Amino acid sequence: MTDKTKGARGASAFVVEKGTPGFNFGKKEKKMGIRTSSTCELIFDNCRLPKGNIIGREGMGFIIAMKTLDNARAGVGAQGVGLAQGAFEEALKFARQRIQFGHPIISFQAVQHMLADMATEIEAARALVYAVARYADSGAKDFTKESAMAKVYATDVAMKVAVNAVQVMGGSGYMREYPVEKMMRDAKILQIYEGTNQIQRNVIGQALVREAVKK
Repeated sequence: MTDKTKGARGASAFVVEKGTPGFNFGKKEKKMGIRTSSTCELIFDNCRLPKGNIIGREGMGFIIAMKTLDNARAGVGAQGVGLAQGAFEEALKFARQRIQFGHPIISFQAVQHMLADMATEIEAARALVYAVARYADSGAKDFTKESAMAKVYATDVAMKVAVNAVQVMGGSGYMREYPVEKMMRDAKILQIYEGTNQIQRNVIGQALVREAVKK
């Protein structure tokens, strides 16, 4: 906050380089998923920065943060699509190989329906993420609503597909010998970071309200 009297308009964004006096890191957090990604607290204690480290202009920090999220959320949606695709492929492979009652479990209608729903939802999520990415790349000035849609839908699909992949694989899916238990743990964070999926629904709803007023 470079001017606390201005609220959000008093926030500014800066580059803080490693090694800057007063800038340190906290302990490495132990997480449920995405363990290969290092996560730790950033600690600022009387950390002074040169004016040249400002990003954009003074007072633009909040806007810069929001625009960064708009671009990042479609990327998180893409992560969701990739994770869901991987979990689906593992479940499909297992269902073709696992024999129960003398037949591969993929021959059972209950399993077929689960796989069918997984495949359909993945394709829908992929289409939405690609559409939003194309829209952003076209030079659109405002795609906040669309990026929120891509993030919320694709990551909800990722969580659902990962859970169902574990279910299709039964006890084997719960074992670390197979990758889907890890995928299920990794999928959860996608619904949380870059703005929780509850916040995404707020963003979408507020955009719809503004659009309705304009009409």
